[in-house]
Amino acid sequence: MEAQIKDNLIHLLDGIKRSDANAILAGLERLDHQLAQGRPGLHPQLVHYLEGRSYAKALAWLGGDPAVPTGSCAPRRPTAS
Repeated sequence: MEAQIKDNLIHLLDGIKRSDANAILAGLERLDHQLAQGRPGLHPQLVHYLEGRSYAKALAWLGGDPAVPTGSCAPRRPTAS
C-alpha cells in the first residue's frame, strides 16, 4: 500500500507543478481512497501527513529521507476527566 501511495504522491505533486487540474483531482481522489482503505495498516505518522494534506512531507517520509521537515503540530493536551 505504501508503494502505491508513494507513486500517487509523485504523480499528484507533478500535476501540481504542471497546474494540471485533472491530474490534481484524480490524485487527491486516489489518495483519499487509499487513506480510507488502508488507515488501519498505515504508520500513524503517514496517516497524519495524509490527513493534513502535507503531501511533500508524506513523500519525504516514505522515501526514508532523514531530513523530513518537521511540522508545527502541537502535542495533544490530555483532556480533563
